[in-house]
Amino acid sequence: MDIQHTSSDSKGRYAVSAPEGGQAYMTYSRAGDTLMIIDHTEVPEALRGKGYGAALVERAVTDAREAGVKIVPLCPFAAAQFRRHTEWHDVLS
Repeated sequence: MDIQHTSSDSKGRYAVSAPEGGQAYMTYSRAGDTLMIIDHTEVPEALRGKGYGAALVERAVTDAREAGVKIVPLCPFAAAQFRRHTEWHDVLS
């Protein structure tokens, strides 16, 4: 999956376009240099259950590890992914 990441000083967005059409995305806010707050994940109905949302959260986890950042999953979907993937808890705040 080709996940695109855009960010500014205080906000960011991960997005992936599906070959079958549509785009899934996840947004976050930064609280200082070491905290990412995932606040929203949006996956169109036609793309649900195909792994797009999970891939977005996993990419944020990978990026957080590389940058030494912790994640607060305020978004219910992201929080559920963290409950499923205990191997991600090293970046959980």
